[in-house]
Amino acid sequence: MFAHELWFVDRVPAKDWSFLWEGRTLVLLGLALVLTVLVRLVARIWPGVDVPLLARLVPWMPFAVRMHLGVALIGLLSGGYYLAPSMHLEQDVTGWLLGVIMAIAAILLVVGWNVRIAAALLVVAGPLGMLEYGFEPVLHRIDMLGLAMFLLIAGPGRWSADHELGRVREPTTLQLAQAVWALKLAVGTALIAVAVSEKLANPELAREFTGGGVIDLNVAEAIGLPVTDTEFIRIAGAIEVLFGLLVISGALPQLIVVAAGIPFNLTLYFFGTTELIGHLPVYGAMLVLLVFGSDPVLRDHCARLWPPLGREPVGEAGVPPGGGRPAEFGP
Repeated sequence: MFAHELWFVDRVPAKDWSFLWEGRTLVLLGLALVLTVLVRLVARIWPGVDVPLLARLVPWMPFAVRMHLGVALIGLLSGGYYLAPSMHLEQDVTGWLLGVIMAIAAILLVVGWNVRIAAALLVVAGPLGMLEYGFEPVLHRIDMLGLAMFLLIAGPGRWSADHELGRVREPTTLQLAQAVWALKLAVGTALIAVAVSEKLANPELAREFTGGGVIDLNVAEAIGLPVTDTEFIRIAGAIEVLFGLLVISGALPQLIVVAAGIPFNLTLYFFGTTELIGHLPVYGAMLVLLVFGSDPVLRDHCARLWPPLGREPVGEAGVPPGGGRPAEFGP
């Protein structure tokens, strides 16, 4: 359901926007929006569960984000790709420039040295990549921008050269709240963009993965449900849009991660290493939402629809060394 079709095909059919505007497609998209609102309403009554064991991992989330993003960049670069397996690095000046940027950023992220510079390089690499590949392919990898923005705001965190050298301090609660807001917005947008581009606006491309052209992924038909390939594409696209909206919403983050984790991991069985490397940034984002959603303070900030603004009331508020409850910040 969450497979990136463009990563595994050589020929991309022309888009068919009429499929997106068909009545049944719009009904499913409307249902996705309604479900997102319902989840937010439920979260007002039951926001989630405190899980101290996971909440203690909050100080190490920048490290987790660095590793997911750095390893993804290294894996893509080793295969000769830019930000996704569908974007091949050419043997020209632009290809070498983008490759060098990826290599520098990956090394700095993994080592944890000058991490904010590495994150800024990735932010700049997006517009540069658009000059080579166009707007849409780079938009599909805006989830990487979300991880980069997380590090720009929150910093490198523990287990980094910057932290060990005393060049950075622990992120404050405000910084963590702003970082997770940028993260979920970018990742959710990427999910929606891919759902539209590879399924709802290009059903012919999706049929390569439901009609046996590449692999038959119509799991509904496989288990005996009377769902045609066309309807399965419509449903799969709407569900992917739903998860994108839920991630942007941020309400009930623990439930979102558990629900989305099942189809995200199932695709690994069919597409292996390529799918794993390509989805590492999303896995990193899901881990952040799961951990933040297990903390009684940061869980509320995950559900913010607008970027949090404010200032710390005293000193250097944030997550204490023991990993307990972060300090609150003022309005």
